[in-house]
Amino acid sequence: MALMKRVALAPRAVRQLRRVRSVYLGGMALSLLGLVLQADRHVGGRQTEIVAVILVAFTALFALTVVQLWRHTRTDHCSTAKKLTPST
Repeated sequence: MALMKRVALAPRAVRQLRRVRSVYLGGMALSLLGLVLQADRHVGGRQTEIVAVILVAFTALFALTVVQLWRHTRTDHCSTAKKLTPST
């Protein structure tokens, strides 16, 4: 297995990831609501499949964002993270 190089994210990238995380969570909630409402009307069908695909996509994006933020918190000890943080 190849070694993964840990690179600290810039503060701006972290802020953007935190912002977009709530957008993905909202998309997941709306997709889940749409899936529940579509399931009451029709079992199966094209619209239900599309909403399910959208739900999977938002879930995957949300998971990737959470993993990126989690990996960033683990790189606080590296020198790149120290260089990117403002000195007091």
